[in-house]
Amino acid sequence: MRYTKVRLEAIGYELAPVVVTSSELEDRLAPLYESLHLPSGQLEALTGIVERRWWEPDFPISEGAAAAAQSALEAAGMPARSIETLIYAGVCRETFEPATACHVAAHLGVHPGAAVYDLSNACLGVMNGILDVANRIELGQIRAGMIVSAETAREIVNVTIDRMLSERSMESFTKGLATLTGGSGAIAVILTDGSFERTERPRLLAGATQTAPEHHRLCRWGLDQAPTLHQERALPQDMRTDSVLVMKHGVELARRTFKGFLEESQWSREDIDHVICHQVGSAHQQTVLRALGISEDKDFSTYPSLGNIGTVSLPITAAIAEERDVLSSGDKVGFLGIGSGLNCLMQAWAW
Repeated sequence: MRYTKVRLEAIGYELAPVVVTSSELEDRLAPLYESLHLPSGQLEALTGIVERRWWEPDFPISEGAAAAAQSALEAAGMPARSIETLIYAGVCRETFEPATACHVAAHLGVHPGAAVYDLSNACLGVMNGILDVANRIELGQIRAGMIVSAETAREIVNVTIDRMLSERSMESFTKGLATLTGGSGAIAVILTDGSFERTERPRLLAGATQTAPEHHRLCRWGLDQAPTLHQERALPQDMRTDSVLVMKHGVELARRTFKGFLEESQWSREDIDHVICHQVGSAHQQTVLRALGISEDKDFSTYPSLGNIGTVSLPITAAIAEERDVLSSGDKVGFLGIGSGLNCLMQAWAW
């Protein structure tokens, strides 16, 4: 996949307000740690995550997405009615129907002729949404589109802690460890064809994707049981991850995707100035970078203070990197995304 017309006009984001440290979560898990003879500090030591952020209880995620969208429009100096496609790409949704994108579109007041819909692909949702909008721009169908997402981790982390305390097993701890990294936040990405009056913005050059769907059971988040006809109570959520196998097969998939990424971008590994990866944790980040032959000093990370925010992680990290002048005009930047499924998608940007 190669592109010539697509510009990254702006990324707006919202940080969730409640800071939750790894030590606070471990305090809640004290009975489990005692039963398994685990020393305190394991969560931070295994993941590199010091803290993450959560929304307040019962916060509507569409409000977070809409706030990020408004920030992006203001940064771009564009009216909402110029958005001709609006995609909501989060794992978390407000309702089964209508599409959460409709909540955001109504709040913003986008053009009534705009395409408004949800897109789902685990932690890759926003990356896939970027390509959906980019394809419309490249074909000349639209001038501007927006991808929004908001994720919330409070509920699933609380459920996971309750399950760990109930089961008190090493298996429960290891299968739930990845869930405890979860953070909350919102982003909005605006792409255009460059025809709006603004200074030169980053250009999307290429994308490459590979899949390994035979591993779709390694990381699952959903209802704890199948609903029955006369279900009278809300079904509990459940999330379990085989982190060892996700790492093993994820690295193999990343290698395969990276090869295609270099071919599509026509870059060498040495040409890359910076990479922004999906923010899982320290072990995953270091292992993937080593496997791809990318120096750690080219990577910019936010997981120590934000945790894993699913679809929000990569774009919010890119926005913060730009704010801190880590990304400069002329840099060759790789967005390296991976998600449950397993799916991998990488994008080449000229900053």
